[in-house]
Amino acid sequence: MAKQFRLTKDQIMPIVEGYGGCTATDRIVVDGCPIGYMYREQPINPQDSGWRFFAGDEDADYMKDNTRHGIYAVNTIVNYDPGILPYLDAPFGARLERGDGKFEIVED
Repeated sequence: MAKQFRLTKDQIMPIVEGYGGCTATDRIVVDGCPIGYMYREQPINPQDSGWRFFAGDEDADYMKDNTRHGIYAVNTIVNYDPGILPYLDAPFGARLERGDGKFEIVED
């Protein structure tokens, strides 16, 4: 069965360009949850931004199911949650968590 995305293609506006792809879970793109946790790792290929986006309540069993997350353009994910926009240029290794509506850097 095909995923029923929260936003249609017509609802995706060009907000950012040149960021490439990212990983996001269905909790965001299907269920419409705001991003609660995001991190940036070294890209795995030239099209990869290194960004990984989660609602924050996905557990290991959820993530084991490869049908519950996918590769999307960073622009698409910004359309789902524009609150991530100020952080897109964070360096590789950055980890941020949303608390009280704002993102905060997660320290080791």
